[in-house]
Amino acid sequence: MIWILFIGTMALSLLAMLMLKMAYAKYSKMPASSGLTGAEVAQRILDMNGIRDVTIHAISGSLTDHYDPTQKTLMLSEENYYGRSVAALGVAAHECGHALQHQQAYAPLHWRMAAVGATNFASGMLYIIPFAGFAGHFIGLHFNYQLIATIMALCMGVVMVFQLITLPVEFDASSRAKKILGSMGAVAPGAETAGMSRVLDVAALTYVAAFISSLAYFLYYLLRAQSSRN
Repeated sequence: MIWILFIGTMALSLLAMLMLKMAYAKYSKMPASSGLTGAEVAQRILDMNGIRDVTIHAISGSLTDHYDPTQKTLMLSEENYYGRSVAALGVAAHECGHALQHQQAYAPLHWRMAAVGATNFASGMLYIIPFAGFAGHFIGLHFNYQLIATIMALCMGVVMVFQLITLPVEFDASSRAKKILGSMGAVAPGAETAGMSRVLDVAALTYVAAFISSLAYFLYYLLRAQSSRN
């Protein structure tokens, strides 16, 4: 059962990531007619909304773009920071969407920020508990498997809730990006807008896959805890 779950969720995540990379590779070759770089678009969006305390930086790696609300920094991968493609502009505008959420006190973003500590702890426990259980088994220790399964379910539940909260945060940021890029003329109507939207829509699927995977594991451990009790 656990192997079926592992392989199934891994395949789902890999499929979502493959779709994202294919869409990004395709539309990173489509130049935006505006000629703006991702960094320039990001700066214009911040300026248009009166955001003066967020800085924009280039970061190495592919699709490593993110907004750090604790440091108020917008990190764009070098390809998107300097890039002039519709994909680069879409990603840059999406990250600006998070900065706008932060400025406007968008509730799900603040819920996610508040849940980071608990989620990191729960994620760590998901690795420690099985390792401790296997190690204890080999040295002759006996564990309450119902208790272990219950703790695993609780930890996975925290991760699952975090992934659930992440969905509206990411979908809202993409929605903001599409509206802003269209209104400011950074991407032209037609093929450019369709390409930008495709990249953002496929990127959102990776978060859906992450939520489905965490939900599946949560239900698995919950059933294991229930069966151990019975």
